Amino acid sequence: QKVDEVLFVEMFSPNTYTKEDMVEVYTHGGVISTKRVLECILKNEDIRLAEPGEFTKRAFLNGRLDLSQAEGVIDLIKAKTEFSHKSAINQLEGHLSKKIKEFREELLDILSFVEYSINFTEDMQEELPFDNVILKTEKLMAEMEELLGESNKGKILKDGINVSIIGKPNVGKSSLLNRILRQERAIVTDIAGTTRDLIKEDIELSGIKLNINDTAGIRDTADVVEKIGVQKSIEASENSDLNLVLFDISRELDEEDEKIINLANTTKSIGILNKVDLDKKLNEEKLKEKVNFELIEISALKNEGISKLEQAIIDMFFDGKIEIKDKALITNVRHENSLKSSLEYLKSFYADLKNMVPIDCCEVDLRRAYEVLGEIIGENISENILDNIFSNFCIGK
Repeated sequence: QKVDEVLFVEMFSPNTYTKEDMVEVYTHGGVISTKRVLECILKNEDIRLAEPGEFTKRAFLNGRLDLSQAEGVIDLIKAKTEFSHKSAINQLEGHLSKKIKEFREELLDILSFVEYSINFTEDMQEELPFDNVILKTEKLMAEMEELLGESNKGKILKDGINVSIIGKPNVGKSSLLNRILRQERAIVTDIAGTTRDLIKEDIELSGIKLNINDTAGIRDTADVVEKIGVQKSIEASENSDLNLVLFDISRELDEEDEKIINLANTTKSIGILNKVDLDKKLNEEKLKEKVNFELIEISALKNEGISKLEQAIIDMFFDGKIEIKDKALITNVRHENSLKSSLEYLKSFYADLKNMVPIDCCEVDLRRAYEVLGEIIGENISENILDNIFSNFCIGK
């Protein structure tokens, strides 16, 4: 029985993704056709399904990619916005790898001097001067801290900003969500407490992903269901990267607003004065004295001020401009932890050196800084960590 008409393409090492001989099979589209062809192929005892990420893992093990580039592949597959896509491409092209290798070369230069001092100066009357080592170490620490300083932006580009819309009932939270989403996602009524549970949506804003929670109105209530919703709202606001705090400009501040202000003042927040199309009753000067965040006037009903709000979000996280062209960025928690650990070892070496600790004792931390940094690009990496990284891939990648 004919299953399909397919195309076989043979590719030869080392000019393949894994640097091994490979054959690709092109079937006609559709789930059934692909499944039937795969069944035919797997009847051969020498052929098995690839494990998740196995092709990229082979590419790494065969030297086609280093580990940070391999992780760039999964970031590229999962990219949902323009900037997360560009960031993944940068990592795949090796911009981060290049920066890490530069750091390691500088560390190796310092380490070589230290090793020489330990092993070849015993018979000399004077020890080698370490002024140059101190200067090089200070420069390297500053460069590593600068890269770490960009890690928050990198993770935002990859994963997005977790945003919660909070406020008391009927201030316009659901209307704002609908305006940001540009669709009628949340039910809007004049009845207080309409939103009982978190509404979660993802959108792209100027190339950045926003993971938005529209929360239940925060207030004291005897309603058991609404009380659970209020508690979820408080928890969401505490765990968010940003809170959009809504106030109804047509109503005076009350005790419920005061509680929300106290909550928002402990987090990164933007205050939103909604319903500017109505008569103003809220004392804005009094509110400014109570809050430690920016206030923006909008009308969710008439779609006024939304673009200003969107720009304020970009300004808050990216200083008004997002630039990632040919730039090394830390977008991965594993990379960040390794870089932090390497920097801590380097700082320990620097402190010991300044405090005149014997150089053979200082060398231990310096060598460890070099080794930990290598984990980012896949040197000295354990099999368990490798398996965990590639398990996040889908089969066939």
